[in-house]
Amino acid sequence: MEFKVSELEKEPVEFDLELTPGAIGFGDEIEQSGPLAAAGRAEVIHEHRGPKEVVADIRLKGRFSGAVLVPCARCVEPVAVPLAAEFDLIFRPVGADSDTGERAISAPETEIGYYQKDSLALEDVLREQVLLSLPVRTLCKPDCKGLCPRCGANRNNQPCSCDAGPTDPRWEALAGLRSRVKS
Repeated sequence: MEFKVSELEKEPVEFDLELTPGAIGFGDEIEQSGPLAAAGRAEVIHEHRGPKEVVADIRLKGRFSGAVLVPCARCVEPVAVPLAAEFDLIFRPVGADSDTGERAISAPETEIGYYQKDSLALEDVLREQVLLSLPVRTLCKPDCKGLCPRCGANRNNQPCSCDAGPTDPRWEALAGLRSRVKS
């Protein structure tokens, strides 16, 4: 769904839709596991920057919900992550804030996005919001044993039969330390 400034200046647009899996590309590791519901409102806010300069910002306010599959950080098995969040975003035309001098920006200005060619695609906004709502690290279970670094076997499904491998000779001086400390 695309929001055009010319259409939004006439009247705000309400949206309520469900995006099927595959409608938005989230990258190679994230897969949408069901419909992604999104609802909200898009409108134009005119920002007056002097007697003759008016900037048409797009305000997009709404919410989304759904679920995605992401790989476990230890064993790379898919983990279902439920999604639900609200957003209230402002987008300016590209180049609206480009001036020749350097200036400090305020904290609210760091939250402003930009749109090109007088339109904004809802799918791009939802992709960004979904990716920002995902946890930094996802585990299939708190005690996930992960993959064997030698053979790559998933230690949650089968015990690894790899030997411990050669030890680093620099650690031999500490080999008996545990037994000496306990006694």
